[in-house]
Amino acid sequence: MKPLPGGPLPGSISRAHFIGIAGSGMSGIARVMAQQGVMVSGSDRSDSEIVDSLRDAGITVFIGHDASHLGDADTVVASSAVRDENPELVEAYSRGLSVIHRSTALRWVMRGKTVLAVAGSHGKTTSTAMLASALHRAGIDAGFVNGGVVSQWGVSSRTGSAELFAIEADESDRSFLTYQPSTVLVTNVAPDHLDFYGGMDAIYDAFEAFARTATHGVVLCADDEGTRELASRLSDASGVRTYGVSPDADFRILSIEPAPFARAQITYAGEEAEIVLAVPGRLNGLNAVGVAGVLVDAGLTLKEAAHAVSGFSGADRRFQFHGERGGVRFFDDHAHHPTEVAAALETARAVVGSGRVITMFQPHLFSRTQYMSAELASAFAAGSDHTIFLDIFGSREDPIEGVSTHLILEKLPAGYSHDYEPDWARACERAVALAKPGDIILTMSTGDLYQIVPQLLATKQASDEGAHAAP
Repeated sequence: MKPLPGGPLPGSISRAHFIGIAGSGMSGIARVMAQQGVMVSGSDRSDSEIVDSLRDAGITVFIGHDASHLGDADTVVASSAVRDENPELVEAYSRGLSVIHRSTALRWVMRGKTVLAVAGSHGKTTSTAMLASALHRAGIDAGFVNGGVVSQWGVSSRTGSAELFAIEADESDRSFLTYQPSTVLVTNVAPDHLDFYGGMDAIYDAFEAFARTATHGVVLCADDEGTRELASRLSDASGVRTYGVSPDADFRILSIEPAPFARAQITYAGEEAEIVLAVPGRLNGLNAVGVAGVLVDAGLTLKEAAHAVSGFSGADRRFQFHGERGGVRFFDDHAHHPTEVAAALETARAVVGSGRVITMFQPHLFSRTQYMSAELASAFAAGSDHTIFLDIFGSREDPIEGVSTHLILEKLPAGYSHDYEPDWARACERAVALAKPGDIILTMSTGDLYQIVPQLLATKQASDEGAHAAP
């Protein structure tokens, strides 16, 4: 049986083995644990950039899962995605080893720290990266564990020497209820992980319970319907502040510009300040104001907080620029939920100007595709000039009968320009054939589609060279 969130903390850990070590949350915890002197090993199903990065940090990573990989570990870390029949998990229980949930391992590495926790259905990875970089710019050597790589450092975590510790708090399995943070930031609340929660009532209950774990302050977006509902549920709680363009927001945005770089003029308690990021996007500007609210709650002035957040250069796979070939710009984004898709396309539209947005989309999870195919179709029809749809990346899930990418295709409006092309090479050729100078090609998925980017760039370069060589 898999370990559950909320288990007791181990008294000590000497040697830890992570099953699925290259997962977005697991890899960061493993890195910090190694920095704290624990001998760390792990396994994952395939090589990746994350595996290479962990190996560069001195962590032994095995490819594939086998009972022998445990070695002399005294503690085994597993996430909710690990299956009960995993041979390493089975071996750990048969030996009587300490088997802990990913969230328990995170609690262990930040024991004794003052925790700043970022949650939300969307935007939490970028916001956590903003918070970590802002603390550093403010001169605070805070530890952090994020679900994505902070671009300026090339890693998703570090241990830090200061009292403060920033984390991305994952709601997918309710494990975010276990962290006992000082301050929490909730960027938004929307339908997601419906295979776990079943409906919005359970999602609201979980986020309310999470907010009530904060011992000092709660920062909520005033512009999101879900967080406004959350705020009403927290009307009896102290220390709740809001941010956004809404007139009743505590941290109120007076003006916001999405491009070429996000810029926001804000006011709080009679003081004004400006935030200027090094990345585009209205949503990035909005999230930056939420991060400034967390910093004010932690003791900075508004101007200090705004200065600290300014200059943020992004998180990997969050509208990440990968190059320009023949006047076509290439970006990658992890968007997979309809709200995230719409936000990424809004940013692309602000950046592309008079050009077109050509999107390559790999749906994530059979259950999400089943529940949200209509919303995904609507988001692409509204924001992408042409979309190339690929097959579903199932991740932790087994296929569901009758669920495929075609569920999305069937709900696209008549006449919408799109292709279904599961073959990566042909998908690259199609995208390159469509793109003209001034256009953007945006790959979009939280699965493995990011690995197509080098192939896509190479296809464009070969196409351009062939055109130049033609008589």
